[in-house]
Amino acid sequence: MPEFCSAEREGRVLVVTINRPERMNALHSPAHFELSAIFDEFENDPDLWVAILTGEGDRAFSAGNDLRWQAEGGTRDRPETGFGGITTRFNRSKPLIAAVNGVAMGGGFELALASDLIIASENARFALPEPRVGLAALAGGLHRLPRMIPMKQAMGMILTGRHVLAEEAKSLGIVTEVAPPGKSVDVARRWAGEILQCSPLSIRASLQAVMQGLNHASVEEAMNAEYPAIVRMRESEDYIEGPKAFSEKRAPQWKGR
Repeated sequence: MPEFCSAEREGRVLVVTINRPERMNALHSPAHFELSAIFDEFENDPDLWVAILTGEGDRAFSAGNDLRWQAEGGTRDRPETGFGGITTRFNRSKPLIAAVNGVAMGGGFELALASDLIIASENARFALPEPRVGLAALAGGLHRLPRMIPMKQAMGMILTGRHVLAEEAKSLGIVTEVAPPGKSVDVARRWAGEILQCSPLSIRASLQAVMQGLNHASVEEAMNAEYPAIVRMRESEDYIEGPKAFSEKRAPQWKGR
C-alpha cells in the first residue's frame, strides 16, 4: 500500500491524493516512485478513463521538492516519468485533472502544468520560486508555462518567482475554473463526468493529436502527421456506436474499444 499518497477508484475515475500534509505535500524520492507506480497502473487499466490529482488538506496541493528531506541527506532519485511520476510522462494517453487546493509551488506547480485541466480553489497560489533559492524549474515549468500563456507574462513569473493567485491565474489562461474554497476536487469530478460522456477513444485521440501536434511548426504539418490513437479510434466499436446512438436519439454506450 502507498505510504505517501492514496488512489481511490470512483467508477472510471481515479482520484490520486498526495498525502504529506505535514510537509505541505512536498515530494521526496519515495513519494515520486509511489506516484509513478500509481500512474503506471492508471495508464494500463482499461476500466479507468480519467484521473484527478490533488493534495491532502486545504493548505497545499504541493509545495514542490522536499528541500528538508534533501538537506537531511535524503536521496534525490526520481523515476523516468519525472517529478511526481508525470512531468516526463510524455506518452500519457488519458486525461489528467489537477485539483489545486492551497499552494502549488515549484514542482507542485509543474505537476499542475503537466495536467490537462487545472481546477483551482479560491485560495490556490501558483509560483516557480526556484531562482530565489538558487535553483531553476527544470521539471517542465520553464518550457510548459511559456507555451500556455503569453511569453511576457510567463517570463514575469519565471524571472521573479512571484506568486499568482487563482483568479489571476485564470485570467492568464493557466487555470480552467476557479472553485469555491475546499471544492476543487468536487469541481474536478464534475469536469471528469463531462469527459466521461465522450468516447474515451475520441478523448485519447484528441489528447494525442493536441500534445504531439505541438511538436510541429505549422498547422499543416500537425494535421498531416500520423497519430496512432486516431487510427485506434477509427477502428473501434465506439466509432460506430457514436453516430448510431445519435441517429437513434439515445445516449451512446461507450466500450473504450
